[in-house]
Amino acid sequence: MRRRAFLKLGAGLAVGVPLVTAAAGCAVEDPLAAQAKAGDNKNYIAGDGSVTEYAAGQRGEPVEFSGTLFDGTTVPSSEFAGNVVVLNFWYAACAPCRKEAPDLVELHGMFEPEGARFYGVNIRDERSTAEAFERSFGINYPSFQDKDGGILLAMTQFVPPSAVPTTLVLDREGRVAARILGLAEKSTLKALISDTLAA
Repeated sequence: MRRRAFLKLGAGLAVGVPLVTAAAGCAVEDPLAAQAKAGDNKNYIAGDGSVTEYAAGQRGEPVEFSGTLFDGTTVPSSEFAGNVVVLNFWYAACAPCRKEAPDLVELHGMFEPEGARFYGVNIRDERSTAEAFERSFGINYPSFQDKDGGILLAMTQFVPPSAVPTTLVLDREGRVAARILGLAEKSTLKALISDTLAA
């Protein structure tokens, strides 16, 4: 099991992609950029699994967007107020998304009775493809259809374009409390949700 590092960062540092450092004329290349240049045709850019937890006093403003679920229901982010919300950015052909899906289903079942709401944000698929994925994995929480990128664009401070999956935990004020960039390890996400619910 890979060890995860929890970082306490202010909103101004919330981009969260591994920092590019320079010393003595040398630079470390961003792993996401390296994957984008690789040309290996895997059709997604995987996050590095890094976890960022934002201190309560440094979370900035609530997220703002409005999206349409695959069932046609429009949900503005203002409806999240008062609830802890888990947002998982995914699409069906993404291998890490398939790997983490059973854990998300289990965590949803565990935390829904405690008041946590789960939403997927599907960035690529048509409804039929997304629903087939959801049936395959028994996903019973709703997903936004975001093929036009509206939600992704609104969340670019926290979700790098094409870095899928990414999972966000929003606090009861609708602010980003934590982020996992890449595959969400179940025990890590469980701890982040528990901490946010307890706050």
